[in-house]
Amino acid sequence: MGEKVAFIGLGVMGSQMAAWLIKAGHDVTVFNRTLAKAQAFVEKNGGRAAETPVAAAKDARFVFSCVGNDEHLSAVTLGREGAFEGMAPGSVFIDHSTSSAALARELFRYAQRRNLGYLDAPVTGGQVGAELGTLSVMVGGNEVDFEKARPLFSAYGKHMRLLGPSGSGQLAKMVNQICIAGLLQGLAEGLNFAETAGLDPTDVVDVISRGAAQSWQMDQRHKAMVDGTFDFGFAVDWMRKDLHLAIDEARRNGAPLPVTALVDQFYADIQAMGGQRWDTSSLIARLRARTGKV
Repeated sequence: MGEKVAFIGLGVMGSQMAAWLIKAGHDVTVFNRTLAKAQAFVEKNGGRAAETPVAAAKDARFVFSCVGNDEHLSAVTLGREGAFEGMAPGSVFIDHSTSSAALARELFRYAQRRNLGYLDAPVTGGQVGAELGTLSVMVGGNEVDFEKARPLFSAYGKHMRLLGPSGSGQLAKMVNQICIAGLLQGLAEGLNFAETAGLDPTDVVDVISRGAAQSWQMDQRHKAMVDGTFDFGFAVDWMRKDLHLAIDEARRNGAPLPVTALVDQFYADIQAMGGQRWDTSSLIARLRARTGKV
């Protein structure tokens, strides 16, 4: 028998995860800041739509969120209309947003005072992973709450791991974004080099993707770079938000991030080119502009 669940935030990732929870047999109530979007989701996938986070969370054993930033997360959890206000003692709040570790710890402490569980559980795998139900979930919080939530994670996740106390999930997501930034810049430079050298970049990828250069980013993003179509996947604005979280955390813990800081500035160049909503593979557009190809 399924659990009574609330899901807050129906963007590219959240809508897919909520749909997988419904397919897994859970009783899902959704909330989105735009009510029409929540109603459209219900028409397509089932479940119910609520007009506020507190109404969505009422009587739910698990409340999920996947929203844009710290401000949005605070807005849907705290206050008279926040989800925490509607949650019963013993229920668990699971945040799939990418936010600061500091906010995750603050909300964890707040939840504890109300006898609620709280897990910071950002995901990786992109839009494709959300659509296929193969996301990886990196989790911070208590083991008891993690074990309660694990069966629900399996509705849309292929791999999930508790990495430490509250905030650990968000710190791991920062590691993920740091690695992706460097990989995407390397891929963009390599493909641009291939084009400039007169090679067919698709043929080159077909060869090198079978060797040591292979990566998920190469497999999934090289075609977008070659075609110059940047309308699928994670937007530049959101990537810069995530990189700033990592850079701010690095200032506190002393970890040097020279490449990450540089790629962040490259994405600023993309924004200046009008590519705020282009996806992260658009780094190649900046290189092409500098070699006169755009």
